[in-house]
Amino acid sequence: MDQETFNLSIRKFLKMVGVNSQREIEQAVQRSMQAGKLKGRETVPVKCTLEIPSLGVKVPFDGEIKLE
Repeated sequence: MDQETFNLSIRKFLKMVGVNSQREIEQAVQRSMQAGKLKGRETVPVKCTLEIPSLGVKVPFDGEIKLE
């Protein structure tokens, strides 16, 4: 295994996940605020699961996003 290639590949994947996740979260919050479901002062619970089926990996991550 080439450690440099491996690390760069992981970083590229995590950057893609981070950028796309942020955009999806921002759009979902905006839609919810426009629909009156959120006021903009809430803390929203968040869950994410990393899955790598071929390696038998399934790791949940829990957190929160504060709007104010």
